[in-house]
Amino acid sequence: MRFLSDQGEKRKRKQPLMPDIIVILQCLSQCVDKTTLRQLSCIVLAMLAMTGRVTMLGISRWTEKGGSYRTIQRFFNSPIGWAKVNWFMIRHHLFDPEDVILVGGDESVATKSGQKSYGLGRFFSSLYGKPVPGLSFFSLSLISVKERSSYPVMTEQVVKAEEEKPDKKKSGKKVKKQSRKRGRPQGSKNKNRREVELTLYLLQIQTMLKRLLSLLGIDLIPLYCVMDGAFGNNNALQMVRQCSLHLISKLRYDAALYFPYDGKQKKRGANKKYGTKLDYDHIPDQYLKETTLLDG
Repeated sequence: MRFLSDQGEKRKRKQPLMPDIIVILQCLSQCVDKTTLRQLSCIVLAMLAMTGRVTMLGISRWTEKGGSYRTIQRFFNSPIGWAKVNWFMIRHHLFDPEDVILVGGDESVATKSGQKSYGLGRFFSSLYGKPVPGLSFFSLSLISVKERSSYPVMTEQVVKAEEEKPDKKKSGKKVKKQSRKRGRPQGSKNKNRREVELTLYLLQIQTMLKRLLSLLGIDLIPLYCVMDGAFGNNNALQMVRQCSLHLISKLRYDAALYFPYDGKQKKRGANKKYGTKLDYDHIPDQYLKETTLLDG
């Protein structure tokens, strides 16, 4: 009898799972219709219970009444603003107004063979350490400093532009190169480092950043964007600054930083701008802001 009572208690504990999920998804009623919300509640329950590969046929087998295979197909065929759905879930259930939120961006590559897949190309994979054939996706997430967690918001596929093929036919005539004088041409001016020409890849990321900031609105105004070392260059910095964000990234292994020159200038010639080179292992105390020891 005690065994039966324990089983009954376990069933009672499992029963409120459906109402809890419906309550959690109620915040999405502002961005999806009732039919889509009902279909999503069935799919969520099935994905929490199912084992093995997650496919539309597998989801339909694990859903309860109202989750037929055709219903699952209609749901995944319907246009849904997933970025808005993700932000509504984060804002209602995960967002802490007192927390520091960062914008994180990263690219992931999924290996894929064949020739007919859309966007198929050769992309650099950090797992293999070399370019591999596959599909590339760029994702933007909100990073909680307090919780040390990342919440994905939007993902887009990266498609390489078709490179201009070089002409196979080459004329036999050799073009003589014009000799150029040594030194800087007379009358040339320094280029403005803030005026850069962004590549199609950086323009796509910038468009995603602007869409994300527009989606967040006045509810959340992040200040920093975190990206990996591939974006540790001036073009990526200006791309982020044009979105009113500051970039946190990793410098290249051969990046050289110099302290500003504070010595006595010479009487002749241009003034010195750069001082000694920065040694990362021996940073002067006057430039250190904080020292933290972890694990002893």
